[in-house]
Amino acid sequence: MKTADLIERLAERPAPARAAPAVLATGPALGALVSFVIMMAWLGMRPDLAEAAGTWGYWVKFAYTLGFAAVVFRTVEQLSKPAATASPVFDVVPLAAVIVIALLQWIMTPAREHAALLMGSSSLQCPWRIVTLSLPLLAGTLWSMGRLAPTRPMLAGSAAGLFAGAAGAWIYAFACTESSVVFVAVWYTTGIALTGLLGALIGRWALRW
Repeated sequence: MKTADLIERLAERPAPARAAPAVLATGPALGALVSFVIMMAWLGMRPDLAEAAGTWGYWVKFAYTLGFAAVVFRTVEQLSKPAATASPVFDVVPLAAVIVIALLQWIMTPAREHAALLMGSSSLQCPWRIVTLSLPLLAGTLWSMGRLAPTRPMLAGSAAGLFAGAAGAWIYAFACTESSVVFVAVWYTTGIALTGLLGALIGRWALRW
């Protein structure tokens, strides 16, 4: 694209700078609301939520997914700007932390219990449930980014997908009864990664100028 064309499109497409934060927050917020409603109608809140909230495993799962969503949203914000250069240094911190905790849990658990730690009772359903619950968030985030000025559509779409996947995983945590950090590190991360890949594929087309 020529510089003159880029300037012309920037003048036509993005929202005013002062409105950009509100625009960027609107889509994800609406998407999160839809995802939560779907979770409640489809899976329901886990019946032992109050009891689970007293365990460290639940809070690791809660902190990992919410923390991941928070740090990746910063990258989403950066990539929504024209000719942005993202610095996703901190994006890997929540993942690295949960991997370390999972490894410690694996080492401290007898070998005969390793299979249960890894597979739980819903390993085959978990990633796909996360992807499903992340779809409204992904749609909302891509919509918001599209109203701004992303110039790297595939990378921006990937960031949107990772954010949506992490936020969707956080919503899923309210229904999920798994408590193993090993399970979370493997299967939750798989669901988040799949949503990131989906975001890259859709963003390559949806965010193109």
